[in-house]
Amino acid sequence: MTDTVAAGSAANIRIDGERLWDSLMQMARIGPGVAGGNNRQTLTDADAEGRALFRDWCEAAGMTMGLDRMGNMFMRHEGAEPDLDPVYIGSHLDTQPTGGKYDGVLGVLSGLEVIRSIRDLGLRTRRPIVVVNWTNEEGTRFAPAMLASGVFAGVHDEDFANSREDAEGKRFGDELDRIGWRGDEEPGRRKIHAMFEYHIEQGPILEAEGRQIGVVTQGQGLWWLQVTLTGKDAHTGSTPMKMRVNAGLGMARITEAVHRIAMDHQPNAVGAVGQANVYPNSRNVIPGKAVFTIDFRSPDLEKLTSMRSKLEAEAVDIAKGLGLGLEIEPVGHFDPVTFDPGLAQTLRDAADRLGYSHMDLVSGAGHDACWINRVAPTVMIMCPCVDGLSHNEAEEISPEWARAGADVLLHAVLDTAEIVR
Repeated sequence: MTDTVAAGSAANIRIDGERLWDSLMQMARIGPGVAGGNNRQTLTDADAEGRALFRDWCEAAGMTMGLDRMGNMFMRHEGAEPDLDPVYIGSHLDTQPTGGKYDGVLGVLSGLEVIRSIRDLGLRTRRPIVVVNWTNEEGTRFAPAMLASGVFAGVHDEDFANSREDAEGKRFGDELDRIGWRGDEEPGRRKIHAMFEYHIEQGPILEAEGRQIGVVTQGQGLWWLQVTLTGKDAHTGSTPMKMRVNAGLGMARITEAVHRIAMDHQPNAVGAVGQANVYPNSRNVIPGKAVFTIDFRSPDLEKLTSMRSKLEAEAVDIAKGLGLGLEIEPVGHFDPVTFDPGLAQTLRDAADRLGYSHMDLVSGAGHDACWINRVAPTVMIMCPCVDGLSHNEAEEISPEWARAGADVLLHAVLDTAEIVR
């Protein structure tokens, strides 16, 4: 027979918190940053090294690896009924250039810890369990973000993904081949019964509310718009003000417009210019070109669409008024996401059983779960992070927070994969 975790046995079914923390610290040694965090960008040598360590740990825990043509790693723990669709646990190992030690990595290594704990406790599930590392979640080197999970979910095709270029003109496909982590499996062919993604909150709400667990019911939608303004390089000292065609000034005015438009769509809307470059980037040359990326987000599709529309209209007027050429290219997008209500309740039930405080959340960031939600029931669980800081080398969580979320993940996975009694 099969069953969920009994309430009376909850105290005995826990992950090994010290082992999880040790795994996080060992992975953090690969691709160290300059200020205590990590720079393990996707498809770099450091990424390849991190992947190899994860594979070795999984194989030592009795798991077998599948690898698709996007480099997505699927580490399988067999179930009592191998033909049943597996329960997946997934996140990512790649980081921002100045990233922390936990963003994404916590979810992957907590998945490994779930399997290690299941083996330690002598438990068996009907369904197989697969721990996945999705390639290029961050999107910092190759836009858009969540690239390989997007191919898996049918959002992007393989040719599009392979053709993405980084700032040095290196192609995603070439770099994947170079580091030796391209598999033969066709992306998207796998069946998924359900997927759980465990992640740090990347926001301040859980810590401020004193809650240990965030049950993510929705994810914000997103538009990334890359803007290129073309003006005329000219000497800053000898060019009269009225004769300048200043791409930097156009960027400043559009940046201000982004902030104002987001404020006009409150509540539950945000916007900012994150990545920005001016050319030739010389202290005594008026910029003749500016390239920058706008990030709009909201859980409300109508607001998200409106912000993009208003910005594009204002950008045309700003560029025309300054005599600038203008191009706007969408480089990332997903609609707001509603995660599976049944799986969300499974997380709440597990947290209650374990005595952990919890609350529902809307994720402010994009995650691989947002794409996988299109093809399988999916949910996210979050733990607090200090001051809500993420995408920063000072990103920090506590071992207790990490363990609490992983305990809830373990119970939810066991409930969904069904313990064999």
